[in-house]
Amino acid sequence: MVHGMKQFARLLKISAILSRYRLDEFLEATHLYRPMRLLRAFTPGGKEIAERPRGERLRLALHEMGPIYVKFGQIISTRRDLVAPDIADELALLQDQVPPFPGEEAQAIVEKALRQPVSELFGSFELEPLASASIAQVHEATLTDGREVVVKVVRPGIRRQIRRDINLLMTIAQLAEKYWEDASRVKPTEFVSEFEMFIFDELDMNREAANASVLRQNFEDSDDLYVPEIHWELTKEQVLVMERIHGVPISDVEALRNAGVDMEKLAKTGIRVFYTQVFRDNLFHADMHPGNIYVDISNPENPTYIALDFGIVASLTQKDLYFISENFLAMFNRDYFRVALLHQEAGWVPHDTRLEELEAAVRAVGEPVFSRPLNEISFGELMLKLIQVAYRFKLDIQPQLIMLQKTLLNIEGLGRELFPDLDVLEASKPELERILREKHGIDNTAKELRERLPGWLSKAPDMPGLLHDYLKQATDGTLTTRIDRKDLEQLRASDSKAGRRTAFAVSGGAVFFSGTLMAAIGTGPWYLWGASVTGLLGLVVGTWLMVRAIRS
Repeated sequence: MVHGMKQFARLLKISAILSRYRLDEFLEATHLYRPMRLLRAFTPGGKEIAERPRGERLRLALHEMGPIYVKFGQIISTRRDLVAPDIADELALLQDQVPPFPGEEAQAIVEKALRQPVSELFGSFELEPLASASIAQVHEATLTDGREVVVKVVRPGIRRQIRRDINLLMTIAQLAEKYWEDASRVKPTEFVSEFEMFIFDELDMNREAANASVLRQNFEDSDDLYVPEIHWELTKEQVLVMERIHGVPISDVEALRNAGVDMEKLAKTGIRVFYTQVFRDNLFHADMHPGNIYVDISNPENPTYIALDFGIVASLTQKDLYFISENFLAMFNRDYFRVALLHQEAGWVPHDTRLEELEAAVRAVGEPVFSRPLNEISFGELMLKLIQVAYRFKLDIQPQLIMLQKTLLNIEGLGRELFPDLDVLEASKPELERILREKHGIDNTAKELRERLPGWLSKAPDMPGLLHDYLKQATDGTLTTRIDRKDLEQLRASDSKAGRRTAFAVSGGAVFFSGTLMAAIGTGPWYLWGASVTGLLGLVVGTWLMVRAIRS
């Protein structure tokens, strides 16, 4: 009861904030919330607020709601396939910055997690935080041997706060699904569930440390990207200790130019890093905004990217990875029919989709993009439009593909800020071709065969028996086929009426025939008018089933 009252009070507060920022279009999206318009009379907010763009008003409202809603808004900004561009652009400006919590509390969390006093763990530990965000804050420190590190500490009580806000968001989503006309397309409850998984993953510093460790290993022999070292012995679920890096923020273009950095090379390196992460390693940093990227300028002619904050990384299924890479190459070559064919082969569109229609839709997306000057072509934008095409053809896109599109868009945007004349096509196509050539070349293929050969050999003794059983079942007519659950449900939905009719007819015929035999030969313990009661009952039931078959 108390929990419900708290939730209601929180919901009322949120409604009041939405009213204050004159977000009536959001309140009126569902019939249930329309009475909330009455709150306008009791909330401040004049003509000045009402005249601001809706995206800005929503951004300000989310900021006032609290840090978790800021984080939620940031995630929404990545779903340009679902929200209007003006809203997505504004929400992308949300800054994940909140007032820091006391350094003494951070120290206490570190000591509890690592079970030692800070004075024994570190040579120094700064109580004043270096940076603060909604999930954690960062402190400067040195190890006992003098090496510089940063200590990332999860906020106290944040898990309980997130759980409360997630429950409220889920309540709102459920109401929206019930009353909002477009809910079937947006799927609010699924979106909140994805957000819940994402936000709780960010709370686990072990997971973030593991992400960083793998990325560091992937680029260990590369000058393109540097990932700080993780100190595992000092890392727990609530605490992460990582090498401190020194570099220039990627957003400080003036400082990079003043340092004599080769800006064209830096921009092209960013493109190469993206394609390497995705298509070579199948593990990419999915939060590559300017705040998480620095540049090592010690060698201005060959600058190196430095990545930070590894709470969000993503990967694709091997199937999606293959088809994405082939789609990219086909779009590079403006082969729209191949793009349409790949979409069908990948199962991204219904199997009965007419390829000519899909090809025409893809061409209508691609040609306006390729007709621009080379320094204005954006494959991130092109990918977004292809995703929107897929929606038109009734496809549900996986979140990983959305994250991929958002990351590509960010990388291209950063590249153009560094070097406005960047030709994304000229920078991207050779890199993708090189990566796929190396990945699917003879040497790599032979390596994969060698790695898989022991597993195949271990199964070899079973193969003759399995083949014999298969051929025997096929010959005898006893071979059965497994059907995917989803396909089975569709099959059941489409053939249920015919299935019921067949079942009634077959069952009725069998029971009627059995009843006739029993009545004729007089089988059974009871008799009526000289006939078997069991047989007569079979005749009645069989007749009834066959009538049902005719009427169904």
